Amino acid sequence: MTSEAGAGRFSAQTRLGLFYVVSYLGTGVSLPFIATYFRSRGLTGAEIGLILAVPMLARPFTGPVLAVWADGFTLRRTPLALLALGAAAGYLAMLAAPGFWGLLACWLVGMTFLTTLTPLIDVITLRRSRLDSFNYGVPRGAGSAAFIVANLAMGAILAVMSPSVIVAWITTAAIGVAVVSALILPPERVHEAGAPQLGRAERWKGLGGLLRDRTFVLAVITAGLIQGAHAFYYGFSALLWRHQGISAPMIGVLWGVGVAVEVGFMWFAEPWRRKVGPEKLLVLGGAAALLRWTAYAFAPPLWLLFPLQALHALTFAASFMASLRLIERLAPPQSASAAQAINSALSAGFMLGVGTLAAGPLFDAFGTRGYLAMAAMGGLGLIGAVRLTRLRPRQIVLD
Repeated sequence: MTSEAGAGRFSAQTRLGLFYVVSYLGTGVSLPFIATYFRSRGLTGAEIGLILAVPMLARPFTGPVLAVWADGFTLRRTPLALLALGAAAGYLAMLAAPGFWGLLACWLVGMTFLTTLTPLIDVITLRRSRLDSFNYGVPRGAGSAAFIVANLAMGAILAVMSPSVIVAWITTAAIGVAVVSALILPPERVHEAGAPQLGRAERWKGLGGLLRDRTFVLAVITAGLIQGAHAFYYGFSALLWRHQGISAPMIGVLWGVGVAVEVGFMWFAEPWRRKVGPEKLLVLGGAAALLRWTAYAFAPPLWLLFPLQALHALTFAASFMASLRLIERLAPPQSASAAQAINSALSAGFMLGVGTLAAGPLFDAFGTRGYLAMAAMGGLGLIGAVRLTRLRPRQIVLD
């Protein structure tokens, strides 16, 4: 039996869920703990912030370019496998990277390739969820559940092993993503059977059309501000909590709580999400970001961190799902990959990169008060979300 035939025995939902699981086993370690590895290499907070920020700041350029490149293949899974292998090579090279500049170069390669996977797999999953009538949040939520497992496991592992295990873990996960992409993912075509394959010039023309759509740009920037407000938390929460005397395993638990409510939202809030609509979800996400990051700026005690972490269901999950649906509806089918790449490039890229670039110096100078800058970003996102709710109905197709 061929690998394709064996994989075909499982539903598209199951195969897509496996991709998210393997991918987020890596993210569940890199996101909360990579600053710990860089710190062990002797880097300052400002240097760590710069390393983390550079791939994000580059994503408005690298994301669309790689998305246009990916649309030149016959099957969507082919570029996914190639990008994952490139990411694994970049991560592995960090173990031998000489100092700050070497680490920066390796992290840039690894993160640029790996983060491009997200919008590309989301295009497949959103389409298959419509065709096969399943909730997009189920396979995506399975990935978030794997994130919890990974960060809890790494929290315990770091109590007995050196931080280099972080790099070994995320490299292995990237290789696993490449294998799943090549052998397990459904053979989804970039273009419908019988449809002409667009040339590079046509694909770039579609990208330009998206950037001229004011409603599309407003939706992307609004989601980007709310998501970008997580920058200080992603980069420095573990270090700040350790400074407060919270143990590494408990930090893993706190991250796990945040992702657990994210999973719950994606798995069980689908009917409510559809009823509320994406614009109002963005309003809730912006309001929750303003509240959450303002509270974090004053170093709340451990017991209060748990309900504040539960706001991740709104600051991340609600705004993420809202942005996916808005972008999917606002973009023509032939520009789906480019549209989601632009969305990802701003929300998980440029906006997050700006926040992360600022987070390093903020961490060095102000400690927990650096969260106030993130609260300001969330407030700006809230303003944009309110603006979206006031657009005329014909300008936005509701989910």
